[in-house]
Amino acid sequence: MEKRVVITGLGAITPIGNNVKEAWNGIKEKRCGIDKITHFDTTGYKTTLAAEVKNFEPSEYFETKQARRLDRSSQFAIVAAREAFEDSKITKDNTDFERIGAYISTGIGGLKTIQEQCEINYAKGHNRVSPMFIPMAIANMPAGNVTIDLGIKGESISVITACASSTNAIGEAYRAIKLGTEDAILAGGTEASICEIGIAGFENMKALCNNTDKDRASIPFDKERSGFVMGEGAAVLVLEELEHAKKRGAKIYGEIIGYGSTSDSFHITSPAPNGEGGARAMKRAIEDAGIKPEDIDYINAHGTSTHLNDSCETSAVKTALGEKASKNVLMSSTKGNTGHLLGAAGATEAIFSVMAIEDGIVPPTINYKEKDEECDLNIVPNEPIKKNVKVVMSNSLGFGGHNASIIIRKYEK
Repeated sequence: MEKRVVITGLGAITPIGNNVKEAWNGIKEKRCGIDKITHFDTTGYKTTLAAEVKNFEPSEYFETKQARRLDRSSQFAIVAAREAFEDSKITKDNTDFERIGAYISTGIGGLKTIQEQCEINYAKGHNRVSPMFIPMAIANMPAGNVTIDLGIKGESISVITACASSTNAIGEAYRAIKLGTEDAILAGGTEASICEIGIAGFENMKALCNNTDKDRASIPFDKERSGFVMGEGAAVLVLEELEHAKKRGAKIYGEIIGYGSTSDSFHITSPAPNGEGGARAMKRAIEDAGIKPEDIDYINAHGTSTHLNDSCETSAVKTALGEKASKNVLMSSTKGNTGHLLGAAGATEAIFSVMAIEDGIVPPTINYKEKDEECDLNIVPNEPIKKNVKVVMSNSLGFGGHNASIIIRKYEK
């Protein structure tokens, strides 16, 4: 018999708040975390805006030597994981640490470290490249560092599927717990790619918004959208087998009931026509959840603010949910608040989905002005909506044609 999987801990560090409470308040207060880039001099770049994490001092979380040996992406992952773990109240007295896993993903990994060490190699020679270069840069290290920091010894896995990475991490963790492989898994993602090479790469492929008005930069589903805004941060959820959670008296935020993942098999960056790959992922999630499309109250869309993503995702929702359900369901993108956290986006948005259920509030799509006939669903505009939210779908669509959808339901005994 398959086991039920619930959410018992949340942790986040984002452009609109350095913990879950601050970040969720940022959503409710319609706060925009986008501003001028401070991580480097943008002279000569078309892109001058990003959604940076603010007021983050590594010395507040790590000893000096440890901080130097952790790429910013790993620092964020550890900070979010610590919050989620503490929130879950898991201890060695109530849980076997050999049955706790860590599925922490990233889209790119230690990009800033790669850039810095390449610069050293070219300027000073290969003998000056840091011996910590590889352990800081490789994409599995956020997961590895989380396990080391918390002392957990179950499966440690990094799912690398671009912008779908952390939704896939949550989905795969859900499957593992359903099958009884682990009692609990810390699942999520992290990203810290706001650096010269990161912005240059996305800018030159014409994916980024070049608008200098932060309130008209990341505008998902708006007819004037012109590209995404890079964000950074991390988000981690503690997924746990229901009976294990009940036995130790854990607070239960919600239940994961469905997961679907597909490939477009179409193009390295563009979504398949009409979002057919994304539609198949949503259909799989709905089927896995054993629900009807009309049972979904709210969709937290991938909604990147690029022309193709938003129009194709709209088509995908219509295909997956059908005409009636797609017209009635509320949908929004929180990337107007946070920018696009790439590999951490899905987990961040999963937390906002959980909080929508917890507080009975549907997040708005902020700074939305110009309706687009290609994006004609119920895009919750500018103001949060109070609603008894029972079922939420969260979508993530990544370069390479990776699509992932999860469904979270209000917990009922």
